[in-house]
Amino acid sequence: MFAAHFQSFEDRAEPGAGASRVAALRAELKRRGLDGFIVPRADRFQNEYVPPCAERLAWLTGFTGSAGVALVLSDRAVLFVDGRYQVQARAEIDGAIFAIAHLVDEPPPAWIEANLRPGAKLGYAPWLHTVEGAERLGKACAAAKASLVPVEDNPIDAIWSDRPAPPCGAVVAHDVRYAGEDASAKIARIRAELAKPSADALVVSDPQAVSWMFNIRGSDVAHTPAVLAFAVLPKQGRPALYVDPRKLGNDVRHALEELADVRASAEFERDLAALGKAHRAVRLDPAICPEAIARLVVDNGGGIVRASDPIAPMKAVKNAIEIAGARAAQRRDGAAVTRFLAWFDREAPRGRLTEIDAVAAMESFRRETGLLKDVSFPTIAGAGPDGAIVHYRVTRKSNRRIAPGELFLIDSGGQYEDGTTDITRTVAVGTPSADMRQKFTLVLKGHIAIARAVFPDGITGAQLDSFARQYLWRLGLDFDHGTGHGVGSYLSVHEGPARISKLGSAALKRGMILSNEPGYYRADGYGIRIENLILVTEASPVTGAEKPLNAFETLTLAPIDTRIVDPALMAADEIAWLDAYHARVRETLSPLVDGDTREWLIAATAPLRRE
Repeated sequence: MFAAHFQSFEDRAEPGAGASRVAALRAELKRRGLDGFIVPRADRFQNEYVPPCAERLAWLTGFTGSAGVALVLSDRAVLFVDGRYQVQARAEIDGAIFAIAHLVDEPPPAWIEANLRPGAKLGYAPWLHTVEGAERLGKACAAAKASLVPVEDNPIDAIWSDRPAPPCGAVVAHDVRYAGEDASAKIARIRAELAKPSADALVVSDPQAVSWMFNIRGSDVAHTPAVLAFAVLPKQGRPALYVDPRKLGNDVRHALEELADVRASAEFERDLAALGKAHRAVRLDPAICPEAIARLVVDNGGGIVRASDPIAPMKAVKNAIEIAGARAAQRRDGAAVTRFLAWFDREAPRGRLTEIDAVAAMESFRRETGLLKDVSFPTIAGAGPDGAIVHYRVTRKSNRRIAPGELFLIDSGGQYEDGTTDITRTVAVGTPSADMRQKFTLVLKGHIAIARAVFPDGITGAQLDSFARQYLWRLGLDFDHGTGHGVGSYLSVHEGPARISKLGSAALKRGMILSNEPGYYRADGYGIRIENLILVTEASPVTGAEKPLNAFETLTLAPIDTRIVDPALMAADEIAWLDAYHARVRETLSPLVDGDTREWLIAATAPLRRE
């Protein structure tokens, strides 16, 4: 049987430890004169995936999802998670200790304003909250006639006796044949943005931005090959890169020293204070920059220029080399996924496969490409009711046998030097029910609506999000996550600033890569999601058009299970899209797979026939 190398199936949740750990935290807070403390899932860099030493939320609560906040007071505690994690949180935490609140519908500031008693002192760690986030918390405390108190040393660290050491992954060069632009050119482009608005220096606090800017990659956190490092780019003079020197080999150090002053991580705070003392105006993005950085500048006499991160939109718009790499990665990955789907279709009906078997097999097919660097996130593989848990992560404890008559949802991706992939397929094991076919077809129609969208240049993701939901809405149904997220180039599988969601305020620009992943989830029944990656391109000419028009090119190549499609619910042009997509999948992937898989692929991509 297959084995997984890049992901484990251990149950990391420790709900039984919650009571003693919360009691220890409360004792520590009392010793410090605090009435409560906020624990976000965050590190000093505001990463999505954080190193083990920064998993404070998981250690305290047992919740292991990628987004959440805990608030611990002397007499109660609450965990805030979004719609993706409501089911998971209930399974992982001690409900006698933590209540669960919705991170979006009832965010921490609203809860604080409604529940914090007057005069209370609520502690927070400025390194773990953005400037804007800390401001929202401060306003909520003021409205409750309480106070928000910064703490320099995190009280959880004082009670976490076996806390892991910080990561020390080696820094490697990201070759220009993958990056498509050398670092000096990127630095020049970023520096030009410092004049808009004027600032003396730019603080780069996002490791993805640092890694993109200097064409470096690392292994400090799982699944995202970014280097945990900060940078400061002055309006004039050499940039400074702050990184643990143990991560740098001689060749990489030499190359970086050609571009920047390479300094130890410990010097970053000293240099921020020096900028303040020199009364410099420092630009930072208050939505992503830790508040501690702003405090170091302002408290020492400097000024802050609040402006959006200039690097994020540059990084999001892929150049021609990165786009070519993305297409190559998708072909390679699509062949691996297709091999998996063919294997799964043979094995699953026998009733012996488990969710872990499927995860290990998917990773194994990707590793057989010889070019896989990591999975781009822990594979989501849910059979039957587990598929209804949007971000389900199988463990040895939760592992479920995949049974005939169920739907199986698998959401996975790979990290290759030339591109990052992310694909979800929902497949039938045996004969799907009429209800399954109806809901799958509604999701597919929404997926096709996004894939076929033509829209004026400058349109945001929020303006397209309803395209994917319209068919579900007609039956009073929906899904509690965004329709799509940006994707990096051998960086994070979740990349800003663009996304297709009701919160997607960034304009979609040609060269951006996003996901297209509507879904439907029947609690305790099944989950459906269909995900491809799409590239924003120039639309085909339209006679009489008065604005530049954009469209999407679907990059992901793998069959969509037509056994779950109800053709009677599909319009002729939707069927034409699906047939054309499958023809492209068949033509592109047939030369890349073995004979048995090719035979399966030809059948799986046959034109859809009305019943």
